[in-house]
Amino acid sequence: MKAVAVRASTAEAERIRAEYARREGIHPPDFYSLTRPANLFAQQQRDRHMVDVLRREKLLPLSGQRILDIGCGDGQQLLRFESWGAAIAALSGIDLVETRVARAVERFGGTSQPGRPELRVGDASALPWPDGHFDIVHQSTVFTSILDSPMKAAVAAEMLRVLRPGGAVIWYDFFVNNPANPHVRGVGATELRSLFPGCHVRTRRITLAPPISRRLVPVSWIASLLLEHLRVLNTHYLAVIRRPVL
Repeated sequence: MKAVAVRASTAEAERIRAEYARREGIHPPDFYSLTRPANLFAQQQRDRHMVDVLRREKLLPLSGQRILDIGCGDGQQLLRFESWGAAIAALSGIDLVETRVARAVERFGGTSQPGRPELRVGDASALPWPDGHFDIVHQSTVFTSILDSPMKAAVAAEMLRVLRPGGAVIWYDFFVNNPANPHVRGVGATELRSLFPGCHVRTRRITLAPPISRRLVPVSWIASLLLEHLRVLNTHYLAVIRRPVL
């Protein structure tokens, strides 16, 4: 049974890699660039909410805390944690795609340099860190790319395993489906709580629906702020999942 589970996980990981490659092939290079007004708007709003959540959860200051980013890509979120006070040497990241991790390594000056993040290529359903190693584990739009339910559960379990008791998972992901993309699937509040049984989960709806923001933000930043504030057209959960203290 274990061998079957490993093969299933490997197959899902390969499907995800192929889907990421497909997306890169169909989108222009600057599709997610912050030079695009809608992307800048979404990122600034997300940063504002995340800093507020970190403050409310008494997770600031970040100095002295070990932080892991699941699906770290080219390291942009790790840089944000560093800009909010985390020590670079206390940051770690893992991503399925080798080229993304290579870009993150280059961004931080190479893994051979002292005091650099620990960056790995790999599958988050089998994390290469010991139990309780991190104070904060972060994931952004990873789970909506996983269509295999057992793999979702395995990744969530691994995130909790490497999180210290009393630590926090910071979650940012779609809670709605994308009707134009069958390769992603939203994670609602009920499923989110089922992935992290026994944990305390707080959620807030953020991020104005991208199709709307792409049209509205270039016309009126203020109108976009007001519409996002209403939350009815927001598409993502920013959640804090606290592992119980043993």
